[in-house]
Amino acid sequence: MKFVILVLLIAMSLAAQAADDRIYRCGNEYTNTVSEAQAKNCKLVSGGNVTVIPATKPVVRPASGARVDAADQRAKDSDARLILESELKKAQAKQAELLAEYNNGEPEKLGPETRNQQKYLDRVAELKAAIARNQSDIDGIKRELSRLPSAASSSAAK
Repeated sequence: MKFVILVLLIAMSLAAQAADDRIYRCGNEYTNTVSEAQAKNCKLVSGGNVTVIPATKPVVRPASGARVDAADQRAKDSDARLILESELKKAQAKQAELLAEYNNGEPEKLGPETRNQQKYLDRVAELKAAIARNQSDIDGIKRELSRLPSAASSSAAK
């Protein structure tokens, strides 16, 4: 009697497992519901297990074309102009210091450079490169300032 019950339990579990193994693919979706699979003309997936990872929901952001209040935009432009102008002043002051130290390609020799000509030449080359880099920074800041609306036009718009 126990043997018959055991055989019946094993047969039922195999039948349930066989039903669970049927997975249908409907485009990018998977289902194990036979009626749904037949309604959508899904194909039976054979072999191997299917692991489906649910997608994350996309973050909804406001439209990129959303309007910014004119006063807020003028304030942002004004702040940006002030920051760029202060950076320009710093860069111009640094450029003046570098040019003064460079002394038209003949800076004064420092302590160990009097005995070692190569150290002097290396420092002159570094100064020249620093002047070129700083001039490039100044040009970039001026370009950014030219892209911003002028302070006169933004105050006239008020």
